[in-house]
This record gives sequence, structure tokens and C-alpha cells, in this order.
Amino acid sequence: MTTPFSGPIILFDAECVLCSANARFILERDRAAVFRLASMQSELGQSLYRRHGMDPNDPVSLLVVEGERMRRDSDAVLFIYEGLGFPWRFAGLLRIVPAALRDPMYRLVARNRYRLFGKRDTCWIAPPQFRDRIL
Repeated sequence: MTTPFSGPIILFDAECVLCSANARFILERDRAAVFRLASMQSELGQSLYRRHGMDPNDPVSLLVVEGERMRRDSDAVLFIYEGLGFPWRFAGLLRIVPAALRDPMYRLVARNRYRLFGKRDTCWIAPPQFRDRIL
């Protein structure tokens, strides 16, 4: 499955309360409209997860897909925040911490996200002003 949008696509868990709050945070601060979002529950999201060797029914990571390039775990998070511009791009300073240390922390939260933050009964739906950025 392809999409006419060529910029980075953030694949997130629309049933996760934390992930949905982060999606809204990104949409509200991405003034240049750099990112598009797709839920991992959507047909496009499932297709992109499979294309990159991951099971969309067992989501263990947020993904950012840009063409054939895929970022995951803490690299995906840092890429997103760097792309939001000032002041959020300063999150990129965390790259001084090796991914071998950042990613286990990311995965710990990801594995426990429903227990820590909750799970929605239905997928999150973006506010009307952002719907053109949801794939």
C-alpha cells in the first residue's frame, strides 16, 4: 500500500492513552505540517508495520517511516521532536546517550503503556483541524 504523501509518517497506537496524547501533542506543535500520522490499527499502519518486519497486532514500538527508511524506539521519538523545531528540537541532545541505553527504557514504557497510562475502548480520532494530516 502506498500513499501520495512523501514526508515522514508516524505510526502510533491509537488505543493507547499515552500514544494518543503524544499524537495530539505532535499535531499541535508541528506548525510546518512536516508529519502525517497513521494508527497502527489502520490498514495503512498495518501494511507499513508488516513491510518493516513487525507484527501490527503486537506493537512494541512507535515507528516513523519516510520512504524506505524506518526509525523505531527512541530514535523515532528523537527524530519527531527534532522535527518539531524550537524548543522541542533540543530533545535531540539526548542522542549523546547511546541507543543501547535509551532503547531499553523506551521498551520498558512501551511494554507497560496500557497498564501505566490506560487503553481506550476505541481508537483516538484527531480533532477536525488536524484530520487532513491523518492517513
